[in-house]
Amino acid sequence: MQQLSIDVALVHHPVVNKNGETIGSAITNLDLHDIARACRTFGVSNYWVITPFSEQKVFAETIVSHWLEGYGATANPDRGNALSLVRVCDNLDEVLASILDKWGEDLLVLTTCAKPQDNTLGYSEVRQKIQDGAKVLLVFGTAWGLAPEVMDQASATLPPINGAGDYNHLSVRSAVSIVLDRLLGRPIE
Repeated sequence: MQQLSIDVALVHHPVVNKNGETIGSAITNLDLHDIARACRTFGVSNYWVITPFSEQKVFAETIVSHWLEGYGATANPDRGNALSLVRVCDNLDEVLASILDKWGEDLLVLTTCAKPQDNTLGYSEVRQKIQDGAKVLLVFGTAWGLAPEVMDQASATLPPINGAGDYNHLSVRSAVSIVLDRLLGRPIE
């Protein structure tokens, strides 16, 4: 599969709670596995898991290690293939520095949000930029979404994912899969 110049970041801190307060959220086993599998499916280069909390980093690295080096590596090599994309780091600045070192200065940083933002860039436009070779970092939040200081680091924000009704609180794993399909999936025939 062709490796694209696209990375995904899942922020666990700083994010906000339902009251809009900045918090840190816990890494989940499901998010590690399912988002890594979606990233591998759509040709993403790296899946960054962002948390400054040492216990959470150890948790994530233990899970990844099991599938890359432990019993899981022989029991289910496909899972290890996906989880090999995971990079655990402290903060978004660390991710940006690594990506800029790898790809250079022209990086399109796109955040996601369940509410419309003033700096929205549509899926069709972003898809075209990717087809034209744009280097992209897609930033997703946990809990109730990205903290304002993360949103401020974005080049633009993708439109919210809207369903048929008023309920709009997808799991982040679902949101990542939908966004990757919209931006990188094969057109429906």
